[in-house]
Amino acid sequence: MKIGALEAGGTKMVCAIGDETGKIYEQVSIPTITPEETMPKLLEYFKGKDIEALGIACFGPVDLDKDSDTYGYITTTPKTAWMNTDVVGYFSKGLGVPVGFDTDVNGSLLGEVTYGQAKGLKDAVYYTIGTGIGAGIMSGGNLVHGAMHPEAGHMLLRVREDDPMPEGICPFHGACLEGMAAGPAIEKRWGRKAIELKDDEKVWDLEAYYLAQCMASTTLFLAPRIIILGGGVMHQTQLFPLVRKKTAELLNGYIKNATVSDMDHYIVPASLNDDQGIMGCLKLGYDAANN
Repeated sequence: MKIGALEAGGTKMVCAIGDETGKIYEQVSIPTITPEETMPKLLEYFKGKDIEALGIACFGPVDLDKDSDTYGYITTTPKTAWMNTDVVGYFSKGLGVPVGFDTDVNGSLLGEVTYGQAKGLKDAVYYTIGTGIGAGIMSGGNLVHGAMHPEAGHMLLRVREDDPMPEGICPFHGACLEGMAAGPAIEKRWGRKAIELKDDEKVWDLEAYYLAQCMASTTLFLAPRIIILGGGVMHQTQLFPLVRKKTAELLNGYIKNATVSDMDHYIVPASLNDDQGIMGCLKLGYDAANN
């Protein structure tokens, strides 16, 4: 089945053509500017490709309630030009094919669960740790959508006493996970980009402290079988052993479970060479056409 995939990010839009096996035939990147400038370019890419469905994993917040008048819209995004943009409606009308739609991070999770190292698991969590922090959650084989999609990137944290930036940078919550551990928080705290701080142990010890709080909380309230960490910050692979160690310390032996005890296979990096989002879009498109 020939499927279009659109990973709609706040900086760039990645468009691809592939199939339900996860194979990607071609892929291009288009800058995210305004809807008026960007959306016609995206539509033009997919026109003439003879696709049978389109899957979209989109930055947000977005409306995922199919009974809502604004289903398929980007809603209260900080990217103000994109507020109240009808994404699903635009492509449904423009292409005349079924459109699957979800958050960008749920797309990445779906890619890992369908084609990656979480394949076959029904309970999994994916965090992207980058410019922002977002979570995709699957429970009992279903992507979690409630009154809204999860915003676990804004969970509140315990601030460490030696943090030189205890107030955090989130404009809504200050010292939440995103406000303390996203890429811009690292840069603000230390005055340099994360990639320039690779060999500074104090930087990553503090980062791991905050991520471990997230991992422990996720374990306790979602009980997943795997937690996958992706995004630019997690390219600092030295973080993984630190996060695993500190997570175990925070849990303090309370969870005696073979899955959680095997931290090397419980808290893991993304496995699909940064194509997990696009591959998740292929699955969203396939499901839209077949369900």
